[in-house]
Amino acid sequence: MRRLLAVDRAFARVESILRDACGRQFTGAVARIEQGGKVRFERAYGTTRDDARARAVAVDTFFDLASITKPFVSTLVLQAVARGSVTLDGSLAGIFHEWRGKPQEGITLRMLLAHNSGMNSGADYRELLDYNVVGFALERELAAPPGERVIYSDLGFIAVGELLERLEGRSLRALARRAMYAPPARMRDTIPATEDDGWRGRVQGFVHDEKAYLMGGVAGHAGLFGTASDVAWLAEQYLGVQHGRGSGTLPPELAKAAISEQAFDPVLRRGLGWALKTNDENSCGRLLSQETFGHTGFVGTCVWADPVRDCSGVLLTNAVYFGRNDIRDLRASFYAAMAEDLGMR
Repeated sequence: MRRLLAVDRAFARVESILRDACGRQFTGAVARIEQGGKVRFERAYGTTRDDARARAVAVDTFFDLASITKPFVSTLVLQAVARGSVTLDGSLAGIFHEWRGKPQEGITLRMLLAHNSGMNSGADYRELLDYNVVGFALERELAAPPGERVIYSDLGFIAVGELLERLEGRSLRALARRAMYAPPARMRDTIPATEDDGWRGRVQGFVHDEKAYLMGGVAGHAGLFGTASDVAWLAEQYLGVQHGRGSGTLPPELAKAAISEQAFDPVLRRGLGWALKTNDENSCGRLLSQETFGHTGFVGTCVWADPVRDCSGVLLTNAVYFGRNDIRDLRASFYAAMAEDLGMR
């Protein structure tokens, strides 16, 4: 039976912001707030789409997680590091024969996870229609020398996904935990729809990201579908370690490294798969501490966790349904309201 809402009702600011945004900035959303490893608030809003085919959203509704796929995939590859299958700082040319004798030979896993490998950010899907997308990602000329600067890179995470498949001898879809790739047909109408992109029509139950779509919906940079509970679980694997709540998912030293600065950027510093708060203009807002880590997704998803205050907030929406608009203000307002409702100033 689907749970309809939940836990602590003392979140009036959060409620006000999300109720006001529902129907204007998204058709459906789920918010989940945890503190000290326990759920304080969880509620669903709206519907899966804005027409006669709409269904009510519940707290266990699956959303297209978009780029929140990246920290899930990072966790899988960090587990491979913990097992000794690959190192963070060795050249990957022994696994990627495509990189031997090329500038890419200097790329390490740490660089891929911290977005300073020098790989290009992405590519227009129309450039990729006649290509194998993985091959395109691995063989495209670098935008900068490895390690020189941060370039947020979908192509770099396509490489991470391919690395995992080569290391494990299994598909990324088979390796996924908690969240899932390519939901079955029976689930599609229950998943909030995203953009009508003029290519595929209204996208629902299929990955929104075009590059991932061309890869069959299974990629290292995007493609996972999951619930707010799944995303909160992921954040807790890193947040809990800071407070003695060992998860067993990763060794503590790796979990702590993942949410520590690995590459500096004046807009958004980088950990290993995670973004780190850099200034009050970031979407986690001004009230969460400088130690805050998280990630956003293009379709309207986000998660931020604050180790200083031992809290996390997940907001899953389908904001791209109403167009490719910047929703940083909505996200920042949500996290400011979360902090205020938790008694933080």
